[in-house]
Amino acid sequence: MGFAFELRTKCAADWDAAVNHPFVDQLLDGSLSDENLRRYLVQDYQFCDAFTALLGQAVASAPALPSRLVFARVLGAFASDENTYFQDCFNELDVPEMDRTAPALGSVTRDFDNLMRSALATRSYPEVLAVLLVAEWLYGDWAARAGDPTDWPAQAKHAEWIRLHNNPEYNAWVTWLRDEFDAVEPSDAAARERVAATFAEAVRLERAFFDAALVPGAVSV
Repeated sequence: MGFAFELRTKCAADWDAAVNHPFVDQLLDGSLSDENLRRYLVQDYQFCDAFTALLGQAVASAPALPSRLVFARVLGAFASDENTYFQDCFNELDVPEMDRTAPALGSVTRDFDNLMRSALATRSYPEVLAVLLVAEWLYGDWAARAGDPTDWPAQAKHAEWIRLHNNPEYNAWVTWLRDEFDAVEPSDAAARERVAATFAEAVRLERAFFDAALVPGAVSV
C-alpha cells in the first residue's frame, strides 16, 4: 500500500461518506434541484483562485521538468473547460455577478479556502500535493459511480460536471497525481505527520462541503 492509499484508508469513513453523499446521488440521477446546485457552484467557484495558485505552486516546487509540464497542462485545462462550465451554469441559473465574484461564504468554504492557502504558504511539495490529490481523487471516485455515459442525466448542468471528472484524461491525471504523491512521501516523521493531517482535513472538508450544499439558508446565494 502506497502513502496515498494508506492515508485514504485512515480517512475511509469521511471519504466513503463524501463519495456516496446524497448530494452526489442527486447529481448522478439528475434530481438535484437548481437551488442546491446553485448554492454548491457559487461556493465551489470561490476555490478557483486558491486552487489555481496551488497548481502554480506545484509547478514551482516540482522536482523536475516532466512533473512541471503535467501541472502546466492541468492549469490550462482548468482555466478553460472547467471555468467555462461554471460560467455557463451561472448564466443558466441566473446567478448575479456579485454572487459569482464575492458571495457570502459558508463556514466550510472559508475553512477549505484557508486549508488550501495554508498548504500554499508552506511551499512544501508534499503538502500542496496532499490537497490537490484529495480534491481530484475524491471527485474522480464519486464521478466513477456514474457508470456509462448513456446512463448519465440528460441535463448538461449535471452531466457536464460528471464528464469533467470522469473521462480518460482526468482519470490518468488522478493516477499520475497519486503516484507523484507516493514518490515524495516524507521520510521525516514530523513532516509526514503534517502531510497526513492536511490530507485528513481536506477529506473532512470535502464531506462537509457536500453537507452544506444541501442546507437551504446555510449561505446567502
